[in-house]
Amino acid sequence: MAARGEYILNNEFFSFELQKVDPETGARAGVFHTPHGDILTPVYMPVGTQATVKGVLPDTLEEIGSQIILSNTYHLYMRPGDELIARAGGLHKFMNWHRPILTDSGGFQVFSLASLNNITDEGVRFSSHVDGSYHMFTPEKAMAIQHNLGSDIIMAFDECSEYGYTHEQAELAMERTAKWLERCYRVHDRPQQALFPIVQGNLFCDLRAESLKRCLPFVRHGIAIGGLSVGEPKPLMYEVLDFLKDRLPADVPRYLMGVGSPDCLIEGTLRGVDMFDCVLATRVARNGTALTSRGKVVVRNAKYKEDFTPLDPECDCYCCRNFTKAYLRHLVNVGEMAGAMLLSLHNIAYLHRLMRGLRESILGGYVRDYVRAFYEKQQISP
Repeated sequence: MAARGEYILNNEFFSFELQKVDPETGARAGVFHTPHGDILTPVYMPVGTQATVKGVLPDTLEEIGSQIILSNTYHLYMRPGDELIARAGGLHKFMNWHRPILTDSGGFQVFSLASLNNITDEGVRFSSHVDGSYHMFTPEKAMAIQHNLGSDIIMAFDECSEYGYTHEQAELAMERTAKWLERCYRVHDRPQQALFPIVQGNLFCDLRAESLKRCLPFVRHGIAIGGLSVGEPKPLMYEVLDFLKDRLPADVPRYLMGVGSPDCLIEGTLRGVDMFDCVLATRVARNGTALTSRGKVVVRNAKYKEDFTPLDPECDCYCCRNFTKAYLRHLVNVGEMAGAMLLSLHNIAYLHRLMRGLRESILGGYVRDYVRAFYEKQQISP
């Protein structure tokens, strides 16, 4: 295997500036420079699966501080099609988003959404969750789709092993992921798109170490940690992150895929992670739940019927400045879309504010105090 430095690509499109590392925890603050703007880390990325963040318009996302959003290769391949998006000028123009975009490879959806799939070393043959038609995803196909989408950061095609896999099953998925990674890089020829390898290996530290070893020669601009937050207890996820923290390359962003609850953002950052994404913020909003500095608020509950206070006394978002819990409860309980929209806006704004506070505390040298205050307000134990 070639030495790591042989594969590093220095160009005008991407660079990462690590500004400070907390000496006690390893929490990091940095700046990731991309073709569509700088990303201040640590950062939470809202998920726009279908080329839109559900319930929140692009200009609103900018106003509340979204630096980068994530879209999904599998879903956009299915509808409206990556070739159509390419003809539209790429995903940025298609969805009118002028800041960075990250796309995943579609691997997780191929395994989790398809009603039928057949996994071989060549790729995955699967039936569409939309109409049952058959398709084949290979590493080369995943790259071609993401090239058409034109996102700034793209993911290698991987096999995500589920919680509960045996060591043998997880090793097979990890080996396949490593072989697919080599094929992804063989056909990736777009310097304006940063391709992140993905460390797999389930909850087995020996497999994580081997996967990381196989990824390192291909780390140019960043690295991702996959296969976590897929049903395992949080302490087990933290054990894997603890194992990887001092082994991951320090000179590129580290992205923990599919993680976005407030406590996991805190704990991931304390373990040296720089980038996070999750659908949680908008998904729970559609069910009438707000994430606040005092914990979750389920506004559909009867106790908020005559509560004329804002969702979060520490939040200055449009929702908290203008509306009460009683009004939001009314919107949710009568099925008005404005309820889900306002709660989605607030939840994303809250997570952005949480991450900005984390960043400032790392730079200011008081991250432990910041984390302690977070847990005291949430009234939960770390």
